[in-house]
Amino acid sequence: MNYQKKTVVASVAGLTLEGMDIMFISFAMSMIIAHFHIDMATGGLISSITNLGMLVGGTIFGILADKFGRVKVFTYTIILFAIGTALTGLATNIEQVYIFRFIAGLGAGGEYGIGMALVAEAWPKNKQGRASSYVSVGAQYGVILAALLSALILPTWGWRGLFFVGIIPVIFAFMVRKNLDESPEWVAAKQEKKLVKKQGNLKQLFATRRTSFITVALAIMATVQIAGYNGLMIWLPSMLQKSQGLSVSGSALWTISTAVGMIVGMLTFGQFIDRFGMKRTYGIFLLASAVAVFLYSYASGSAGVLIGGAIVGFFANGMFAGYGALISHYYPVEVRSTATNTIFNFGRALGGLSPILVGFILQHANVTVAMGYLAVLYCVSFIAMLSLKKGKAEQTQERFVSTAKAV
Repeated sequence: MNYQKKTVVASVAGLTLEGMDIMFISFAMSMIIAHFHIDMATGGLISSITNLGMLVGGTIFGILADKFGRVKVFTYTIILFAIGTALTGLATNIEQVYIFRFIAGLGAGGEYGIGMALVAEAWPKNKQGRASSYVSVGAQYGVILAALLSALILPTWGWRGLFFVGIIPVIFAFMVRKNLDESPEWVAAKQEKKLVKKQGNLKQLFATRRTSFITVALAIMATVQIAGYNGLMIWLPSMLQKSQGLSVSGSALWTISTAVGMIVGMLTFGQFIDRFGMKRTYGIFLLASAVAVFLYSYASGSAGVLIGGAIVGFFANGMFAGYGALISHYYPVEVRSTATNTIFNFGRALGGLSPILVGFILQHANVTVAMGYLAVLYCVSFIAMLSLKKGKAEQTQERFVSTAKAV
């Protein structure tokens, strides 16, 4: 297996395990609430604290990966979220659950951007989109894996047993450390002494007015991506049960249909990036998402709900596949991991609050207004995308690619 394929396999596996870890909370939430005798709001804080850990961990480990190497720090992040997950199974009160989920979040937040940086540095520019999409689908694999393990473990071992499974990724971390070499592009950059001080420097994301503008625009796009996904996946089943009289089993069928649409959308999005470019592809998908989400509020009948859900999933979450390539596209190697982790995990933390606002809208208005809000979000992201222009960071990145090939 060549180096390019190894980076994809390692990053896919890392994101799969991360996705599995995060979804464990969703499947175990009702049992945790009952076990510790807490209300739903207190239970919901578990996810918020996990997202906060992701933001902190993404920034810290992104900086460390730029300074000390992608592969080395990548394995540390996997070990950390595995330990945090296993410790959750030992928690004796809700405060300990919060602490251990924050630890798991630290590792999970660091893993994403480092894996994406590895892939971006291993693949040529005309294939980075599809490589990024292959990795992004890993999160969906994680959801499926978490669902299967939950069905097997929760009825017999309970919620604690489910989290003990989370220690398994430690084995994977050692395999990665043993079989994956450091990024040649990072090694080449490390040899240039003048860049050492810039490696992992958070200030580089705001070094100039142009760079600051790009950082803010990408942060807006990442926030919308997460806000749209969370708003749709958390509330749409309830919306459909209310507006369409959909049963619980029907809601599950909708979830599967939408997830299939998401996976196909991700793989398609990656191909589109390589063929038509970043901005054009994001422009098409963002506008299509705005239209599809708004029109979906008028869907009726089983066929309309299922097909519409797949279409919404195709466009709205298909874009998730491109963020690794998109952010890497605008930052040079010495701060690439820092940028990817900081920007995307900022989006996770802020966008993760979207379900609260959607719930408020549904309580005081109707489904059409809620879907209109989500459609407006995609329009905001479209405007932010239009502001992105090729800058010095991209030119610097191209120079590093040439240097790495020479080495």
